[in-house]
Amino acid sequence: MQTANKFSVARYAPEQRGAMAKLTARDSVVRRLDWPILLSALALSLIGALLVWSATRNRTSLNNGDPYYFLFRHAMNTGIGLVLMIGTIWLGHRTLRGAVPVLYGLSVVLILAVLTPLGATINGAHAWIVIGGGFSLQPSEFVKITIILGMAMLLATRVDAGDLAHPDHRTVVKALCLAAAPMGIVMLMPDLGSVMVMVVIVLGVLLASGASNRWVLGLLGSGAGGAILIWQLGILDEYQINRFAAFANPELDPAGVGYNTNQARIAIGSGGLTGSGLFKGSQTTGQFVPEQQTDFVFTVAGEELGFVGAGLILVLLGVILWRSCVIARETTELYGTIVCAGIIAWFAFQSFENIGMTLGIMPVAGLPLPFVSYGGSSMFAVWVAIGLLQSIRVQRPMSA
Repeated sequence: MQTANKFSVARYAPEQRGAMAKLTARDSVVRRLDWPILLSALALSLIGALLVWSATRNRTSLNNGDPYYFLFRHAMNTGIGLVLMIGTIWLGHRTLRGAVPVLYGLSVVLILAVLTPLGATINGAHAWIVIGGGFSLQPSEFVKITIILGMAMLLATRVDAGDLAHPDHRTVVKALCLAAAPMGIVMLMPDLGSVMVMVVIVLGVLLASGASNRWVLGLLGSGAGGAILIWQLGILDEYQINRFAAFANPELDPAGVGYNTNQARIAIGSGGLTGSGLFKGSQTTGQFVPEQQTDFVFTVAGEELGFVGAGLILVLLGVILWRSCVIARETTELYGTIVCAGIIAWFAFQSFENIGMTLGIMPVAGLPLPFVSYGGSSMFAVWVAIGLLQSIRVQRPMSA
């Protein structure tokens, strides 16, 4: 006997499915896109290009004497990201649902490759594959997407079919095992920041799926115990331990492990209301803040654009999260809701962690600011996520 639930209406009549698959000219894909999300993401990428340019134009050791080097590459990464978004919309989240086994297997192979001689250490993290020609790939960024899609596929299948009102315990165990395998490999790199994001994604997905709250509480307890175990076993590298020590006591070593966060707070604090002006920040121009084009790009906004510019970044991120929640609420299939929830958890936590570490309220974890920080892998992954959100909105029932 089938149990009625709010997601069972996802099994529309054939003619309605056909109407969704072939949108009429009057109700085209372009009209059905969520433009606030798209425009906010574009604005963040453009702001990021200016901030990255300001942070790197004088750093000859990084830009090889070309002040436009990082500006061009950030713009190119954004362009590739847009193409990936369009391709994701064209394929559709339902098509990608069927391709999850292939995508999952490919992502696991890539992160395993990092542990081979193909892997490279960049900025203290052994989490990259150097492709050549100045290009490198961080597979853990794409693992975030495959975890979301894989868990959504497992947790939603029987619910969307109307067989269950919510995922049963066996299905939850399968979904957790699917997520645990790549997370364990990423932990071996070790890439603690990415693992933190993945843990939050898993929690967000479980909450959205309707699984028993006992699973969420159990995971929180297991996570705390696991963190203690990882610390005791010495899995973390020394630089990661030092980052947590500096977070607990910023004055512990102000010229060493605490240097980054101290300089970051000085840069942001000096910006005031409107900032010192683009390209005019003394901390940025003087190259006092390390990794300012990637992990600490928000300090450029705080110093040169001030509270107004930094606040605009927060507003644009907030718009993306708000509209993602709207899409999650409007979809009539649990699969779409779970995918939205995973992306929301990902964007929200990673943004909070990145900005929080520049303000000294979170430990330094080496996570980029979505759409803003320089980095191809991160930019590609977040634009694929935008494509998934847009696909879920575009393929919703005509009456929604």
